[in-house]
Amino acid sequence: MTAGSRGDVAPFTGLGAGLVAAGHEVTLVTHGRFAELTAGSGVRFHALPVDPRAELHSRRGQGLHRSRTGPGKLLRVMAMAKDAAAELAPGLLDAAGDSDALVLSGAVAPLGCTIAEGLGLPSVGVNLQPFYPTGAFPPPMAGTRSLGPTGNRLAGHGVLTVVERIFHDTARDLRKQLGLQPRTLAASRRAHEDRRWPVLHGFSPHVVPRPHDWRPGLDVVGYWWPHDTGRLPADLEDFLAAGPPPVYVGLGSATVPDPDRLCGQVVGALRAAGLRGVIQRGWAGLSASGDDVLTIGDVPHRLLFPRTAAVVHHAGAGTTAAGLRAGVPAVPVPIQFDEMFWAARLTALGTAPCALPLRRLTTARLTAALVDATKDPSYRARARALANRISTEDAVAPVAAALAAC
Repeated sequence: MTAGSRGDVAPFTGLGAGLVAAGHEVTLVTHGRFAELTAGSGVRFHALPVDPRAELHSRRGQGLHRSRTGPGKLLRVMAMAKDAAAELAPGLLDAAGDSDALVLSGAVAPLGCTIAEGLGLPSVGVNLQPFYPTGAFPPPMAGTRSLGPTGNRLAGHGVLTVVERIFHDTARDLRKQLGLQPRTLAASRRAHEDRRWPVLHGFSPHVVPRPHDWRPGLDVVGYWWPHDTGRLPADLEDFLAAGPPPVYVGLGSATVPDPDRLCGQVVGALRAAGLRGVIQRGWAGLSASGDDVLTIGDVPHRLLFPRTAAVVHHAGAGTTAAGLRAGVPAVPVPIQFDEMFWAARLTALGTAPCALPLRRLTTARLTAALVDATKDPSYRARARALANRISTEDAVAPVAAALAAC
């Protein structure tokens, strides 16, 4: 069970396919717009309401463009999520009625755990971000400025409190519907902590090492790669063959206030750096044309990224992972949510020369970053070395083991 943008869903198609190969019957429970992502995987699909793209393009969603990542923006996002939670709950409960165990992403875990308790089902958590409080770094949703070990932990608990407030009313109603005794989500979380509820984190320990102050049961197991059997379209294959490796530019499911202006900056930077470009439309609707630039729709990152000189992206968890898997340098352009966290990891690992937050991006800055990323061989060397380490990880087996132990 998961909710959110494409990046919050696609990794679980690969996890689901892996569990199917291990002998499980698997259903992916998420927004209906993502049904096609399970095609050919052997994973069943249960559609939930709420269209995340429509929400981001709504008047309220557009207002997020003008907010910086931090507590204020987090509160605005949570207000949207609170409304969505009430809409998602009936579908989650309906799907759980046909299940023997629930595998819950962080986006729906508070509701999923309530449902699991009410139906007497075992459950396992699967997170794509390090949500749990730690002194090692501040919570990813609240920026990257460290507050020191104690401050980071307190901030992490503060974010959990905000999240619990989002789901409080819906979880309370679910408990009543399921005949459970009233209990706050904070009390439920403490009970899970006491039982060492297993939560497996789907990123590489080479990218974010497991914090030493996490309790037992919180593990970092490696990336779950999206299931896809697609091919690159003919026009993209022709473009790749017609010249040197291009730079990929895409913002995934993020939206921006002025896509035309951004595209002008991107194309100007590519040409100033002497580079060709492949620009993915994404939810932002990016587009540019010219002999040295190609605009594309959705394509498998696993096929395109290894054939690029560098990837310019919003540093969402999924696209960050795809770039690392391909072993190519990155220029992260974080916009919101946890993207600053992943952008900071890329620069700390030496696979990106810098992070260029969208609100500070200029043609000159992007040009300089592209020159560094593509002309300095050390970035590609570090990216390739990290990709080799990541390639040895099996992130499905720990989930299968956790289910077997339930």
